[in-house]
Amino acid sequence: MNHYAAIASALEAENLDAVLLTGEANRFYASGFFTPGTDATALVTRQDAVFFTDARYTEAASRRLDGAELREVKPGKGLADQLKEQVFLKGIRRLGIEDAVMSVQSFRRLKKALSEKGRPTCELVGASEPILKLRQTKDAEELQAMETAQGIAERALEDILKEFRPGVTEKEIAARLQYLMLHYGASDMSFDPIVVSGPNGSLPHGVPSEKEIQAGEFVTMDFGCIYGGYCSDMTRTVAVGSVTEEMERVYKTVLAAQEVGIAAARAGVAGKEVDAAARSVIAEAGYGEYFTHSFGHGVGVEIHEAPNAASSNETPLPAGAVISAEPGIYIPGKLGVRIEDVILITPEGRRNLTRAPKELLVL
Repeated sequence: MNHYAAIASALEAENLDAVLLTGEANRFYASGFFTPGTDATALVTRQDAVFFTDARYTEAASRRLDGAELREVKPGKGLADQLKEQVFLKGIRRLGIEDAVMSVQSFRRLKKALSEKGRPTCELVGASEPILKLRQTKDAEELQAMETAQGIAERALEDILKEFRPGVTEKEIAARLQYLMLHYGASDMSFDPIVVSGPNGSLPHGVPSEKEIQAGEFVTMDFGCIYGGYCSDMTRTVAVGSVTEEMERVYKTVLAAQEVGIAAARAGVAGKEVDAAARSVIAEAGYGEYFTHSFGHGVGVEIHEAPNAASSNETPLPAGAVISAEPGIYIPGKLGVRIEDVILITPEGRRNLTRAPKELLVL
């Protein structure tokens, strides 16, 4: 799976001769081959693509790369020399760079490498936005990978629920979730799992601790995995032993808010409108001050990417985007509830990629 052709079309629209991809996410999106950190660089022009990496990855890259020339970076002919050579041979005059991720130091080094007698051989132009816009719309292969990742996470959830009992710690549940997702085929986690219980549930991004789960508490699990380079993301909150009237009321409010927000989502609707639809349900129930984050965020190569269903996003959601739907209520020092699915935005509305049940579960 690569997206060289889509990037080439974007270059023409942006009046760029080429783009240099130095960040992990966009480099993978272009090539379909993952390399960590700064261990590779991809140069995509309107006509072709060149993938630069060192001897640690050349054999693996030769097996995976399709549609790009592979060049090995080595002593005596490093990346700077090879880039300069390619810029000259391909007549590149306007070169896009990932200004959203490139450090000032890296920019200065690149500018110096692509200069001759103190004068730049090409113009460096910020080009993060066009690539990020491309990534918002998922194609069939991307969706297949994301649905597989989602299925793996849901299978892990089904297993972990059988292991709940008072005395099990948050850390133990988080560790088992990671093991189970890897066991069922994930290549990695989308992020470190969040497992919080009882009063810790009021921490939206709380870190799993040695705290033991007690009867009469909620346990919130936010987790996801990577398959084929694409992320899944989901949250389920369950109760152990029993629930109070307040716990049940909070849970039902969050679930109702999620359903209203999902129903409001469709192509052409601004992200802030989706957020507002869900937020109004929670506010009307008297918990408005306890919903402290946005309704959702884009999911894809990265766990957080555009577009967002947030109060600040006035841009219409595009068809083909995948976003999370995750309202929550967090009462400090007392409890928290979050329920999260991921949905595909379509011209007609939306399709929920998450199949795990959401009714209040008391284990």
